[in-house]
Formats: sequence, C-alpha cells, structure tokens
Amino acid sequence: MKSIRIILMSMVAAMLVSCGTTNTVPLTGRKQSLMVSDGEVLSLSTQQYQEFMKTAKLSTNAANTEMVKRVGTNLANAVVNYLNANGLSNDVQYYKWTFNLIQNNQANAWCMPGGLICVYEGLLPITQNEASLAIVLGHEIAHAVARHSAEQMSTQMKQQQGLQIGAAVAGMLGMGTNTQSVVSSIVAQGFNFKNLSYSRSHENEADHMGLIFAAMAGYDPQVATSFWQRMAASKQNQTAEFLSDHPSDETRIKNIQGWMPEALKYYKPKTVSVTKAATTKKATTTKKTTTTKKATTTKKK
Repeated sequence: MKSIRIILMSMVAAMLVSCGTTNTVPLTGRKQSLMVSDGEVLSLSTQQYQEFMKTAKLSTNAANTEMVKRVGTNLANAVVNYLNANGLSNDVQYYKWTFNLIQNNQANAWCMPGGLICVYEGLLPITQNEASLAIVLGHEIAHAVARHSAEQMSTQMKQQQGLQIGAAVAGMLGMGTNTQSVVSSIVAQGFNFKNLSYSRSHENEADHMGLIFAAMAGYDPQVATSFWQRMAASKQNQTAEFLSDHPSDETRIKNIQGWMPEALKYYKPKTVSVTKAATTKKATTTKKTTTTKKATTTKKK
C-alpha cells in the first residue's frame, strides 16, 4: 500500500508543478500550458538548425529545390495572413521561415520551432505533385504554429520536477534506496507511455491544422488521402499504434477524411496565368514571319 501511495503522491506532485502560461492553439482552440517562452525556444532551435546545416548536403536539383521553397513560401504566407487576421500578429515575429531540400533518400521532412524546415529528397517520389508536398509542409508548419516542441519541453520539465518531488517524499518516509528506484521507474514508465499518446495527439493536431493550411494556400486538400495511402504502401514495417508516437496510417486517413469538409471551406484553387504569355509570344512570332515574307516579296519585284 505504501508503494501505491508514493506513486500517487509522485503523480500528484507532478501535477502541482504544472505552472507556466496558458496558450490557445490556433484553429483547434486547444488549451496548452507552456513553461518556456517563444523567444527561448526559437533561440535553441536556430542554434540546432544551424548545426545541422553545417553537415547536411543541399540538393543539387534546382527544379525540386525551387519547388520546395515555392510551396513552403506559399504556405508560410497563408499562415502569416491567418495569424494577422485573427489577432495573433505578435506571434509572427517568432518565425524565420526557411525551406531546404536535403540530399537524403529517406521519405521524411521535419520542422523546428520558428518554421525552420527540411525536406529530404526521398520524400518527393511519394508526394509526386505540389499539392501533396503542401500537405506534408502544412503538417510540419502546424507543429511550429501549435508550439508542439515548447509543449513537449514543458511536459518534460514538469515530469522531472514531479520525479524529484516524489523521490524527496519517498526519502522522508524512510523508504529504502531500492524501493525508491522501483517507484521512480514505475512513475517514469507511466510518463513515457503518456508521452507516446501525447505525441500522437500532436501528430493528429498537425494533420488537422496542416490540411487547412494547405487549403488556405490554394492547394487541394483532397490529395491528402491518396498521398497517405502512397506513404503507407512505401513502408515495409508497421509499428503497433499504441507503441508509436504517430497514428497508424489507417487512423490518419480516417481522421483526414473526417476533417475534409472543414478544410474545403478554406480552399480557393490557385490560378496560374500562362495563357497570356503564350499568346503574346505567338503573336510576336507571327508578326516576324509576316515581315520576313513581305521583305522577300519586295526583293523579288
């Protein structure tokens, strides 16, 4: 009974140290408690990103690099417009939108706080088109906008404080070292499983927000289903969802289909004007041909 009581006391202690500021996630309206500031997180992420880029090899494919930057910039502009229009203009200063395509065969992309994003070349054969790439980048950007990294850091800080308090309480009650170790392990294991579930909730939220961000930027959100189906088909091994920090592909696709009506409300297809340029070029060519013909006729006379 004492061990159970100590475990409960440790968990209660962890909850008691849940201080910090309360923030509301854009679009979803979810409340979160943060113990680190945007400025602190941005400073750390910028340092880590710079360190990574020192060893990373940028793609030499100019067309694909330009595509990643173009799609990323379109999404970033849509997000900034949304933040400015919804009373969140103060958040904009904490973004340093950066989009790089990296020489790596993994089908992966990631985002550090502040909008520092890398896409690996191995992802492009699966995205296949700009709209699907926008789904991926929208998801990564959503992690930054929702402050998921800051929330994870805050959670770890609270857990560490809870463990320290639990250990102190155990010592005060005269528990042996081995018992204290077991208690700490059990509590820590509980936190680990909570973090796995917590990470899945972040992934779900990023899917939800990212779908809408892609739609805001003018990319058809309906391509998300086929993209994730291709992504699922590319995986050789599947991890049981309850042990993974990502939702299963089946769950992800089902959720996306449920959010689709909401995303489509934001969707306004992008229009690219190429007809006018082509017509002008054609007219110029015709004019040159006519002039040449006329000149030739005059010469014959």
